[in-house]
Amino acid sequence: MNPSASNTEHVPRHRRRGTLATLAVSACAALAAAAAILASPADAQQQTVRAKYGFWDLRCATPPGAANEQCVLMQAVEDYDRSEIGLSVSAFKTADRKAQILRIQAPLGVLLPNGLGLHIDGRDMGRAYFVRCFADGCYAEVILEDQLLESLKKGKTATFTVFDTPEEGIGLPVDLAGFTEGFEALP
Repeated sequence: MNPSASNTEHVPRHRRRGTLATLAVSACAALAAAAAILASPADAQQQTVRAKYGFWDLRCATPPGAANEQCVLMQAVEDYDRSEIGLSVSAFKTADRKAQILRIQAPLGVLLPNGLGLHIDGRDMGRAYFVRCFADGCYAEVILEDQLLESLKKGKTATFTVFDTPEEGIGLPVDLAGFTEGFEALP
């Protein structure tokens, strides 16, 4: 996330949504390691919800050709007033266990050049930029470095901001209760 970028944030009421879609990768190194994890919405339906931690689901599946089961910690939210504006957030460890990744899937139609803003308990954590769009949405991804991971573990609310116009940011709050326990449960 780029902490120097600022954004306009509107934090609407929101609701949880049960169906979680998958997310794409933004970094070449993470692409190879993460490609087997949740490559499509159909794959998300094949996953088993292993456990729940607050609003977070620990979902696991064995991707085709993979030797081991892979798991992600996921949560989805949508804007209360505009159900077409929502996002899915997932955290996982790459298959080689060399990186920890945070992926965010936003709907098609968001303004891509502004990227995706993140605030944790009101503190600006910077921006991630969208790198790919597929039929199910547009994706941003960041490596979960120690400082960001600790902020997520200690925080109460992470507000991800997508942009409808250059001037209008739509903040989607994600409840962090259960994130720490869920992340620690990831294999």
